[in-house]
Amino acid sequence: QVQLVESGGGLVQPGGSLRLSCAASGNIFSIYAMGWYRQAPGKQREMVAIITNSGTTNYADSVKVRFTISRDNAKNTAYLQMNSLKFEDAAVYYCNAVTLTMKNYWGQGTQVTVSP
Repeated sequence: QVQLVESGGGLVQPGGSLRLSCAASGNIFSIYAMGWYRQAPGKQREMVAIITNSGTTNYADSVKVRFTISRDNAKNTAYLQMNSLKFEDAAVYYCNAVTLTMKNYWGQGTQVTVSP
């Protein structure tokens, strides 16, 4: 089992920045990749960014250049640095961990609101 706890969401003005954190606990040695997904009201959950154990990253086209995913293995924590935030970035952001056996775990979500 893997437990994920997100933090760092909140209210930000357009053009502003936020950093999300996701702390993993439990069977952390089974984790292959960690990522961030988001879901806006009335929309499907979508991938935002993923980082593997080897540091390979993948981003949604809509956030490339503006968002950066990173991982501190010593702290078992993944981060999502979000810059130049837009109205359309507002959503509940979920942390995800995928294990070597392709099992998925999710955090409880953290709200990001973009408003003047």
